Amino acid sequence: MKPRIVFMGTPEFAVPALEILIAADYPVVGVVTSTDKYGGRGNKTLLESAVKKCAVKYGIPVLQPKNLKAADFQIELRALRADLQIVVAFRMLPESVWGMPKLGTFNLHGSLLPKYRGAAPINWAVIKGETESGCTTFKIQHEIDTGDILLQHRIAIGPDDTAGDLHDRMMLEGAELVLDTVKLLEAGDYTLQAQDATQACPAPKLFRENCQIDFSAAAPAVHNFIRGLSPYPAAWTMLQNAQVKVIRSSLEVVTHHDEPGTILTDDKTFLKVAADGGYVHVKELQLAGKRRMTTEAFLRGTSLPPGATFG
Repeated sequence: MKPRIVFMGTPEFAVPALEILIAADYPVVGVVTSTDKYGGRGNKTLLESAVKKCAVKYGIPVLQPKNLKAADFQIELRALRADLQIVVAFRMLPESVWGMPKLGTFNLHGSLLPKYRGAAPINWAVIKGETESGCTTFKIQHEIDTGDILLQHRIAIGPDDTAGDLHDRMMLEGAELVLDTVKLLEAGDYTLQAQDATQACPAPKLFRENCQIDFSAAAPAVHNFIRGLSPYPAAWTMLQNAQVKVIRSSLEVVTHHDEPGTILTDDKTFLKVAADGGYVHVKELQLAGKRRMTTEAFLRGTSLPPGATFG
């Protein structure tokens, strides 16, 4: 008999993993997701998580606890009689929750653990210029992202791939890894691999303050920084006292270059910014309060004064 599964997740990233389990006829007996929130224009629209919408579509019971340690939530969760719990992009669980099912609880993480433990592993892998990343399933234990590894899948990162590009590939390939992991646990024939803590590196949460572009850094590092924060939360700089988000870029490495932050443009088709050891070509950007646009569209509507700089 296939194991009864409770699935825990919130964003779009988690939806393919839930759907692949349903398609494989695993009994997903419940979904745990974030509480509904008001948002949109004027904060008047009630917003449901992507995982909740998927669960409702398939008629799966949904639990939306504010407090994972609350007794009433844990009573409801236990009543689902899950054999296995799966976590994909959710909150940190207390042991009273992750230790509940007989087959345990495993997590899908967006990196090749132990590298990039933390809240933003996809972003940091690109920011750091990695040429590959991947996804890992592991048994949850007390310290976040430190549990024993079940399976891993490697994913190449191209030189101009953004975090969004990697996210979209990982979302689908991670779902396959979740299904493979469930089959492994169902068969009971597997070996857990302990993480090598000496190889660990952090992937902390990103805030506006640490998303500002430093054009005095090496040009490849600036390019990696931009693509690692694209499309969200987006790397930003200042232009004439206004914030500009740089969404896509390309790299030009040269021996001689202008002062960091110097803008070179033909006012029609290209805009490049000097950094240490080269230039970063801005391909897509977003002015504060405006929609994203190509550089060509930006230059059609903006006249840059001589000597304009980013920074």
